[in-house]
Amino acid sequence: MLRDLRPPPDAFAAVMAAGIVSIAAAEHSHRWISAGLALFAVLALPVLMVLAATGWARAPLDLTDIDVVLRLFTYVAACAVIATRFGGTWAVSVLAGLGLSAWMSLMPVLLRRMWRLGWPALRDRARGAWELASVASSGLAIVFAELDIVFLAVAFWVLALAVYLVMTTLIVLRAARERLDRSGFEPDSWILMGGLAIATVAGVHIHALWPSAAVQYATVVTWLVATLWIPALMLLGVRGARRRVPVPSAWWAMVFPLGMYSSATFALWREVGWGWLHPMSEAFFWTALAAWCTVAFLWGFRRVLPR
Repeated sequence: MLRDLRPPPDAFAAVMAAGIVSIAAAEHSHRWISAGLALFAVLALPVLMVLAATGWARAPLDLTDIDVVLRLFTYVAACAVIATRFGGTWAVSVLAGLGLSAWMSLMPVLLRRMWRLGWPALRDRARGAWELASVASSGLAIVFAELDIVFLAVAFWVLALAVYLVMTTLIVLRAARERLDRSGFEPDSWILMGGLAIATVAGVHIHALWPSAAVQYATVVTWLVATLWIPALMLLGVRGARRRVPVPSAWWAMVFPLGMYSSATFALWREVGWGWLHPMSEAFFWTALAAWCTVAFLWGFRRVLPR
C-alpha cells in the first residue's frame, strides 16, 4: 500500500527533472509538453511529501550520513523549480517558504557533518550529488529574484557559487588522488554541469533586478564552464553505457542538468543576444525531453521508490 512506501532521500529529483524540462518547453513555445510535465511535477510533489512524511516517520533517515543529507536537498530544489515554473502566482511565495524552511533545516546539519568528517574523509567520499546543496541554493536565489528580494537573491547566489567551488574541489581531488576508473559512470556526475547552469539562470534573474557588469560577467563565466563540462560528462556516459551501469534513482539527476542547461542557454541568449544560443538551447531541450521520457518509460516514477 502507498502508506507503506518509503521514498529514498533523493526521490524529489524526479520533480526537479519534470519541472525544469517543463520550463524549457515553455521557453520554446511547446505549450502542451510544458503543461503535461508541469502537471506531473505539481502532482508528484505533494504525493512524495506525504509518502516521505509517513515513510520516514516509521523508518527515520540516517542524518549522520552526509550523502543522505545532501540528497535531501532535492526537495529544496524541487520547490524552487516549481515556484519558477509558476512565477507570478501565489504559489511562488508558498513554495519559497517551503524550500527556505527545508534549506535552513538541512544546511546546519550538513555543516556539522562536514566539520566532523574533516577534509580527508570528505575528499574520499565526494561525488556529483554533493553539488545538490549548491543547486538548491541557486534555486532559492531564482525564487527570491522572482519575489524582487534582491538581497536574499544575491546572498543565496553567492553562497551557491561558494558551495559549488568547495564541492567541486573535493570531487576533483578525489578523482586525482584515487585515479578513478574513466570507464566508470555515475549519472549524478552531470550535476557538476547542472550546478553551474542553474547558477547562470540565477545570475540572469539577479542582473534584471541589479544591472551590475560584475553579475553579467559572472553569469557568462558560469555558462562557459558549464559548457566545458559537457564533453567530459558525455565521454563518461558513453563508457558507462558500454559497461551497462545499473540505473538507480540518481538517473533523474542526469535529466535535470540537461533541462537546466537548455534553460540557462535560453536565459543567456535573452541576456546577451548571441543568436546561436537559441538553437543550441532548443537542441538541449529535446535532448532533455528524450532523456526524461526514457527514464520515465523504462523505470517509471515508481522505481524511485523501493518495492
